[in-house]
Amino acid sequence: MRSLASWLLWSVVGILVGTAAVGGLLQIRQTSAVLDQQFQERARAEASAVADIPQVRAALIAHDPDRTLQPLTARVQRDTGAAYVVITDRFGMRYTHPTAALIGRRLEEPVEVLDGRTHVGIDNGSLGRSANGKAPIFAPSGEVIGQVSVGILETTVASQLSSQIWGIGLYLAIALAVGVLVALMMARSMKRKTFGLELGEISSLLQEREAMLHGIREGVIGFDARQRVSLINDEARRLLGLSDQKVGEPLTRSLPPGRLLDVLTGGSTGADQVVLTDDSLLVVNRRTVVIGGRSAGSVVTLRDRTEMEGLIRELDSATGLAHALRAQEHEFANRLHVIGGLLDLEEIAEARRYVDIVGAGHTGSAEDLRAQISPPLIAGLLLAKQTIAAERDIDLVLTEDSHLHLPNGPTAQNVMTILGNLIDNALDSVGDRPAPREVVVAIAGDAVLSIVVSDNGPGVDPENIERIFADGFSTKPTRADRRRGMGLALVQRLVRRSGGSITVDPGPGGRFEVVMPATAELPA
Repeated sequence: MRSLASWLLWSVVGILVGTAAVGGLLQIRQTSAVLDQQFQERARAEASAVADIPQVRAALIAHDPDRTLQPLTARVQRDTGAAYVVITDRFGMRYTHPTAALIGRRLEEPVEVLDGRTHVGIDNGSLGRSANGKAPIFAPSGEVIGQVSVGILETTVASQLSSQIWGIGLYLAIALAVGVLVALMMARSMKRKTFGLELGEISSLLQEREAMLHGIREGVIGFDARQRVSLINDEARRLLGLSDQKVGEPLTRSLPPGRLLDVLTGGSTGADQVVLTDDSLLVVNRRTVVIGGRSAGSVVTLRDRTEMEGLIRELDSATGLAHALRAQEHEFANRLHVIGGLLDLEEIAEARRYVDIVGAGHTGSAEDLRAQISPPLIAGLLLAKQTIAAERDIDLVLTEDSHLHLPNGPTAQNVMTILGNLIDNALDSVGDRPAPREVVVAIAGDAVLSIVVSDNGPGVDPENIERIFADGFSTKPTRADRRRGMGLALVQRLVRRSGGSITVDPGPGGRFEVVMPATAELPA
């Protein structure tokens, strides 16, 4: 009884035995009632037949029980198997009886057939319990002049019942045997389906699974063979915004068509696929579950890479700036050598003039940039990008009519993200081109904020115009240390959430234009 299979087997056997016992008793009781009714009707028919015999009617009319009635009733008893056939007059005087000593004596009970109808019932008479039928004897005038009572002893009914009980018992035994066999097959099948695990082990596994699914920092979604959600943990609901997703329903009822749905349902295959949602950057993996050589569904894992991807991009920017500063170090060293040489030659005035020229160039460039772009974050970004572009021998130019005056805050931070990604794409686009290589940035920030980044590179292939903003799509060569295809997708997400738009012109020459409200408080 400790194993699940044994518990199931004996439970089913117990139910079958109890059901068979109760069913058998009810069947026997019903059969007994039917047999009693049948024998009562049989006794009624025999009594009516005897009451219609002219000899019986004549004897009662004459009030003289002749010697022929007793042999007649004895013959009827012998031929029909009745226990007794008793003829009485309307006053209960016995004309015949199996016990000769009772002939001529009155009945203990009143005559029932005086109402002119037949009667049936169970009679506890002098010969024992019997199924009884009584019929009236009529005179030619229609008057009731006597009664015929026929009885069939209970032993005869019981004998008939016992012969049917054997059939009922055989049927119940066969049904019980079949039930036990089916229960045994069910127990073995359940043992296989539960991999031999018992109830306690299954309960422990369920508790451990729930604790694991809802305790990890990764999203997990399970699908059955019909692509319906079979399990989903709290982290997956948070990352995908599926608070209303129900187990047993497909994801198509909660997610709109798009790349996210394609990746989750297997429409887009591959390892570590990157998907951009409104709030997160996710790395998605989908694995098919195969049991016994057959597909049982699939499992999808979701990792939130939003913060890490942001740190990687910041690190890339810092690394690029460090490389540019390292290259400028050589230029500054050369200038210091010039100043040192002039001082050794005692050309003090010439050295001072050289220092003023070099310093005025850098100071003027930074001051001009701050005059056009007031947010320090964006001005610093443009200055850093100009330094990186100069190291790569690319001219990064801010148009003279560009101007932007925004307070530091979420809007400035998101404009910095949009501008940084567009400039990085432009620098990569012209990086392998022959000189001259040029990237032009135009910014206008009045009631409507406008950002235009153009370059003289190959531009966007017309065939890729519709796909260029899809997360994961990129025409650049892959890098092991960085995920491609996220920059423009991130830009489009920020622009759309601000209520703006972004357009791209086909090549040759790249041109991206962003238009959005200048006062929009974009989510970070």
